[in-house]
Amino acid sequence: MPVLVLLRHGESLWNKLNLFTGWVDVPLSEKGIKEALKAGELLRGLRFDVIFTSELVRAIQTAMLAMAESGRVPVILHEGRMGEWGRIHGEDGKDFIPVIKSWHLNERYYGELQGWNKDRAREVFGEERVYLWRRSYDIAPPGGESLKDTAERTVPFFRERILPALEEGKNVLVSAHGNSLRSVVMHIEGLTKEEILRFNIPTGVPLVYDYANGELVRRGYLTEKGYDKDLGI
Repeated sequence: MPVLVLLRHGESLWNKLNLFTGWVDVPLSEKGIKEALKAGELLRGLRFDVIFTSELVRAIQTAMLAMAESGRVPVILHEGRMGEWGRIHGEDGKDFIPVIKSWHLNERYYGELQGWNKDRAREVFGEERVYLWRRSYDIAPPGGESLKDTAERTVPFFRERILPALEEGKNVLVSAHGNSLRSVVMHIEGLTKEEILRFNIPTGVPLVYDYANGELVRRGYLTEKGYDKDLGI
């Protein structure tokens, strides 16, 4: 039975500083590195056939670190000359995991809020307005995306690239971001606008789905104690 694992990147340096990050390409913090390695320990028993990540380094780092002890080598697939020159010769590929990057899986774009301290933003714009920008479904921050806007790029990519891999019987790891993954979960589980606003994905904790008979069924968050279906609710 194919498995889909959604993994929110570990804590980034700007998460640590309480800043709106969005599409700013900020790496993991020391805590985030540890979270990614811990996720890899938990996932050690799963053999992934393909990995999808966003274009942002914190998601790529998380995938690479999580796979560090898997016994296989994640190899980023490039296009153009990089792809041509990066071809693997003389190997059957069994020890390599293809990694596909796409901006469609990037975090929600926060527009003019990017780089703002979240507490400072509340002081300047007001608690209620910032709350709506952060937690509503279809209200976007100035110049940015709402969760609805984010879903309009993540869900088609999920349908066109990720779902076919599962249909081929492949185990898939998706390393991305809180909001991009929430929009995918909303689609998979048929959650309402109200339900997705209460749904949170913890950093560095794998969320596992089983794919069978054309459907994805949540197994739960993979923890040291086993699977927890309700951790993000």
